[in-house]
Amino acid sequence: MTERKVADYSKIEENKIKVYVDVKARFTREGMMLPFEITWENGVRYRIDRVKDIKRAASLKAGGTGDRYTIVVRGQQSFIWFERSAVLSGVNIGRWFVERKIPAQSV
Repeated sequence: MTERKVADYSKIEENKIKVYVDVKARFTREGMMLPFEITWENGVRYRIDRVKDIKRAASLKAGGTGDRYTIVVRGQQSFIWFERSAVLSGVNIGRWFVERKIPAQSV
């Protein structure tokens, strides 16, 4: 019997939280979903300059799992996750999240 790997969430950083954000994405002819703009929770929009990598991964800082996109915004590398919906039908196929620091006064 093969041993199943389980995520170790004991290493989640206490000063990070998962924040759901609006993302504009395009779909290629091959079916790839590529984000090109993030709208932060305060309404500020950021253009994604480049998608460097896409892979299934956990967010070890804020918790959660999904398709992790390694992106470049304003010359800085960052990550966003696409969390797929468990429901396989309908229009809600999933949602996007980022890891955000909790402001010092909130900790």
